[in-house]
Amino acid sequence: MAFKTALSGLNAAQSDLNVIGNNIANVSTFGFKKSRAEFVDVYAASYQGISRLQAGSGVRVAQIQQNMSQGLTTYTDNNLDLAIQGRGFFMVDDGGQTLFSRSGMFSPDNMGYVTNSRGQRLQVYPANTDGTFNTGTTVDLQLSTSEGPPSATTNVEVGLNLNSDDTIPVVGAFDRTDPLSYNYATSVTVYDSLGSTHLSTMYYVKTAANTWDVYTTLTDPVDDVSATIGDGFALPTTTPFAGDPTVVDGPHTLVFTPNGTLDPAIGVDGAPPAPINFAYTIDNGATNMAYSMDYQDSTQFANDAGVSFLTQDGYATGLLTGVDVSDNGVVFANYTNGVAEPLGKIALANFQNPQGLQSAGDSTWLETYTSGENRMGEPGTGNLGLIQGGALEDSNVNLSEELVSLIVAQRNFQANAQAITTENTVTQSILQIR
Repeated sequence: MAFKTALSGLNAAQSDLNVIGNNIANVSTFGFKKSRAEFVDVYAASYQGISRLQAGSGVRVAQIQQNMSQGLTTYTDNNLDLAIQGRGFFMVDDGGQTLFSRSGMFSPDNMGYVTNSRGQRLQVYPANTDGTFNTGTTVDLQLSTSEGPPSATTNVEVGLNLNSDDTIPVVGAFDRTDPLSYNYATSVTVYDSLGSTHLSTMYYVKTAANTWDVYTTLTDPVDDVSATIGDGFALPTTTPFAGDPTVVDGPHTLVFTPNGTLDPAIGVDGAPPAPINFAYTIDNGATNMAYSMDYQDSTQFANDAGVSFLTQDGYATGLLTGVDVSDNGVVFANYTNGVAEPLGKIALANFQNPQGLQSAGDSTWLETYTSGENRMGEPGTGNLGLIQGGALEDSNVNLSEELVSLIVAQRNFQANAQAITTENTVTQSILQIR
């Protein structure tokens, strides 16, 4: 009996050594979760408690328990390296089967799908056209290598100061080619529906105290401004520059209060301040240009004329330059035109009992009855963690602790081996009795 008891101790110690060895082997494996061997005694039980007079029968492995605690974070220079700060698991598709992982080493494959080293595709919530995400389903995350489409300018916001100390120009009629006919000018590049650029220039002419006229021109370097529509556009009275067909709109009148802000009653063309609308016909195949220009944040103070901000919402075509991931899991594709397009939102999984997940190798797990059902969610919601882009979660193995445990397991193995040796000596002594 003592042989079997000591042998069970050897087997238990060997299992402990195997678990500890596996932890040590994976100390540098990103997303790895350490385990421990848990043991219970083996005791012969019999009816009416007679077993209280019996010695135990040894030990056995009850289970190998996973430890799902958070590992440290290592920062990398790859934006598709992802770490979860808190609870949750990445979801990856493996040929129709969903696996779960804490390892965020992802990269695009030859078709643009974002995958791990086994080719399993990262799952995200797809983006809707209105900037939200469809959280009712998940799809494979795929990067597009095609050009990002252009967007026509629809709104221009102008924040500038016009110098109240300026005098009325000495030249009576506005002539964009004569700087003496206006006080100040500034320009903004606008885009048509094909992404072609057009230069819009605003000329400001002081006509009276607190009153300014604004002339707006659209100059197109590729000769495709063929006509104008709306707002009474007309060709300039002066001769356009050679190869520079320019259309002029205006004047529009800006009226300021004695405090230097736009008059709330007659600030723009004698009415409450509202954006000025422009419309042009373009003959390069683009749709008609139509955009507004908002002056509501402009001022007239006794200071040099200048622009504090001048923004517009159009852009040209662009090529993919990189990918960024926000802390709430939104994956953005960045293009050369400055546009960041959302491609999807990372879906995280969580379980009632994460320790019950079954290891599938390659730092992935399978859902089991013990783990409970997958409860998907968005990063940062509920009890799910946030996403750290350009980072990876380290193994949660503490090497010092494992080395100490290794020594203890080795001593246990040696002690059980010594018990077998002792039992053998006793047995030999009995056999030698004559």
